[in-house]
Amino acid sequence: MRSDFLYELNKHLPELFELQQLIDRADNQIKSRVLTQVKCDSHTLPVYQLTLGSEDPTAPALVLLGGVHGVERIGTQVLLAFLRSLLERLRWDQGLNAQLQQMTLIFVPLVNPGGMWMRRRCNPNGIDLMRNAPIESAERVLFLAGGHRLSRHLPWYRGKANQPMESEINAVYQLVKTQLLQRPFCLSLDCHSGFGLTDRVWFPYARTRQPIADLAVAYRLSRLFNKAHRHNTNYLFEPQSSSYTTHGDVWDLLYDESRQTHPKHTFLPLTLEMGSWLWVKKNPRQLLRFVDLFNPTVPHRQNRVLRRHYALIDFLMAATRSYAEWLPQTAKQQRKDFNAGLKNWYSHSRKGNK
Repeated sequence: MRSDFLYELNKHLPELFELQQLIDRADNQIKSRVLTQVKCDSHTLPVYQLTLGSEDPTAPALVLLGGVHGVERIGTQVLLAFLRSLLERLRWDQGLNAQLQQMTLIFVPLVNPGGMWMRRRCNPNGIDLMRNAPIESAERVLFLAGGHRLSRHLPWYRGKANQPMESEINAVYQLVKTQLLQRPFCLSLDCHSGFGLTDRVWFPYARTRQPIADLAVAYRLSRLFNKAHRHNTNYLFEPQSSSYTTHGDVWDLLYDESRQTHPKHTFLPLTLEMGSWLWVKKNPRQLLRFVDLFNPTVPHRQNRVLRRHYALIDFLMAATRSYAEWLPQTAKQQRKDFNAGLKNWYSHSRKGNK
């Protein structure tokens, strides 16, 4: 790779520079491949998939993604920090090695390298990748923010109707559809930032306020985390529709397809929405730059954010490996947990439910 490009990459996109260094140093610990390539300015930027653990195509899997929106750098940075820690531990941690022999762990740390290079939410074509999937909301959505087809010069642009998905989000779609939905159990965590004062863990739907068929699984998973981490009050587990609804959410599309094609399997996509308003509240000067609205800028605060989500990712790894031990099995268990989820998240009397 040319030294002048490496200099530019380290300057404009240090996350991709670091990711490539991690791949180079990982030896045989990980397998990497390029899902797609994105043209940006005069450069071609790769979207990497990194895979660790079992090669059994039926092993349970956890997929960790970040950088779907180019201004939300902290999601990619959280995953890179966790990956660095993971690779170091694999050199000596026999327990971690044994854990990964029973599951597959996949990273796509930087889905939208072109947008991050250009410091834009959208990709280089001006399209918001989380509004781009061919799926419509059944509810009224916020003007513009819910996704629109007016102009690429406005934020949250979905792209033209009846066009293929953008290559970046189509790569994610194909990865999940071809490598993961055939597995009996799979979780995904898509790391974002920018909404509210609280870190939220969202599950589908974004397109409707109706509950998902796997509500019992979402409820059981949230209870497991809260019981295992009683003093960790960082996260609010809820359906995304409790906050807002949108068109074009690829996780809604993939969840519905998983129910149609593999109804006996469990695929639960989650979104970590880090509450960046708290960072702005503590440092109002971040309001002066658009990119700073979505990322902690003070070094000690950034370090705190990078480490605070280790517990959540570790928990999701353990829950994936041991899914058979906690997944509601009988019809009675499923009905009980489903009704508890309805009461917790969909009751009209619940404050904050919209």
